[in-house]
Amino acid sequence: MRNESRVYLGIGSFFVLTLLIYFFWSRESTGSVLLLASAGLGIMPGLYIGWWSRRMQPRLEDTEVEPKDITGVIGQFPENTIFPFTLGIGLWLVGLAFVFGLWFAIIGLGFVFGAAIGATQESKRASFSEKENM
Repeated sequence: MRNESRVYLGIGSFFVLTLLIYFFWSRESTGSVLLLASAGLGIMPGLYIGWWSRRMQPRLEDTEVEPKDITGVIGQFPENTIFPFTLGIGLWLVGLAFVFGLWFAIIGLGFVFGAAIGATQESKRASFSEKENM
């Protein structure tokens, strides 16, 4: 967990450095506050994870693991489906509603809900490839 702590602390340090350069260059307070909040969002989890890494024992590493040992169910999702495309069209129509009017959002939300329900129902059904893997 020390590596994760270092990553977060590195992100927080980057934002602190950016904050100092930005504040002294522009003397603008709003952006400085936002950069300070970003630095805090990097430093706080980094310190917390670092604190826990000193209290915990190191993680067990399995060097003999094979990819087939850790993979889950293969073939859970359908190979061919129209629902991601339908979801994209629906979100595109919702985006167009900001330009052309609310009626685009109504049509787009119909596409979005239809795609979400269809993808959920399609993923619940057992596919032929799942039977082959059992």
